[in-house]
Amino acid sequence: MAAQEPRLRTVGVVLAGGIGQRVGLNTPKQLLKIAGRPIIEHTLTVFNGAPEIDEIVVLMAPGFTAEVEQIVKRGGFHKVSKIVEGGATRTESTWRALLALGPEECDVLLHDAVRPLLEPRIISQCVEALRTYSAVDVAIPSSDTVVVAVPGPRGEIIRDIPDRSRLRRGQTPQCFRLSVIREAYERAFADPEFEKQPATDDCGVVLRYLPDVPIYIVPGSEHNMKVTHPVDVYIADKLFQLASNTAPVPSGPAAYRRALAGKTAVVFGGSYGIGADIVDLATEYGASVYSFSRSQNGVRVEDPVAVSDALDQAAKDSGRIDYVVNTAGVLHMGKLSEVDDLTVEETVGVNYLGPVNIARAAIRHLRETKGHLLLYTSSSYTRGRADYSLYSSTKAAVVNLTQALADEWAEYGVRVNCVNPERTGTPMRARAFGDEPPATLLSPRAVAQTSIDLLISGLTGQVIDVRRTP
Repeated sequence: MAAQEPRLRTVGVVLAGGIGQRVGLNTPKQLLKIAGRPIIEHTLTVFNGAPEIDEIVVLMAPGFTAEVEQIVKRGGFHKVSKIVEGGATRTESTWRALLALGPEECDVLLHDAVRPLLEPRIISQCVEALRTYSAVDVAIPSSDTVVVAVPGPRGEIIRDIPDRSRLRRGQTPQCFRLSVIREAYERAFADPEFEKQPATDDCGVVLRYLPDVPIYIVPGSEHNMKVTHPVDVYIADKLFQLASNTAPVPSGPAAYRRALAGKTAVVFGGSYGIGADIVDLATEYGASVYSFSRSQNGVRVEDPVAVSDALDQAAKDSGRIDYVVNTAGVLHMGKLSEVDDLTVEETVGVNYLGPVNIARAAIRHLRETKGHLLLYTSSSYTRGRADYSLYSSTKAAVVNLTQALADEWAEYGVRVNCVNPERTGTPMRARAFGDEPPATLLSPRAVAQTSIDLLISGLTGQVIDVRRTP
């Protein structure tokens, strides 16, 4: 094994040349949206945020580079230096990427754009391995038995069953010293047989044409899946939901103050409960906070004119609006067949039309600051109860509104998220359910703290659960 060498410039190459026919699309599958953002945007986020990556080059399907340029601009991916049209095959796209890197020696990580769940740990270990090896693959053990099939008289038959303990499933990134992977491809292109039987991946090219170069294996991850088939879209979306069910927590009060100092937050429903605690916390961390509610200053969220006027006034006074939070809600008990028309009107007006009114009025302010809209879904679920279906259904609609707005507003750089707290000890809940054991309820302060964490995060399109600590 060679001695470690100093770290070279490290380039992440995002290979996004596929069209997505197996997913049933006539546009590149890397532009398909998962968890509110295009797949390639998730992938670029990982590489742009990796401290080991100095530069990013994107190879995009021909005719779609403008879309990537917009994603790069919107996402602030400052490490992206080139967006190059890919070729007709994976081999051609890789070669175009290698040419785009120029003559200077560097380390290159070649990654499938449609593996958006890549863990930063894998990038770190690949870059570290390149200090010792000039070729590195990422792979995981095969959990399935692999059989070798050959044609039989009436279909395929098994010829061999290799020892599963020695089999690995290859992933990406595949990582190389630039001079090594270039030499391997130059030898491949000089071989007439290569075009007839091309390698299925870049490590395969090195293995075939530079057999003396050892290829080190970095352990991959089951989550580092490739979105190839229609079911993969569903699985990846669910994995993003699982990965994002908690908001990232900044490291101490100083980090909160750095994030919130000079920012303006508007809280609807800020007179009590979760909203009041958000007002207190945001103010404590240095934000300018404007609180509006029916009881505090007569602002009813079901009144679009009042909502718009409140936001305009806050923007006029502070010069900007970075965060808009809506905790306003009403909870009426009773079966749907038994509630009166006024109850239906108020519940739908406050719990659903309220968020709609706030969103419509807030977007013109949030576009200017690339800000954040935060909504809330039900915090009052009680197992076995069926007497507040109207409340639950309106709150469920807020989840769909959150995800749709996150998609719609992504082009403006505006984030939209939703908090889903467990049963919370708020006055609204107390009026509906009466006295409950405090140990069974989540404190409004805890929900407010998670809300602040979410506001200053980079997440969008997520429904973040808040649960009591056992």
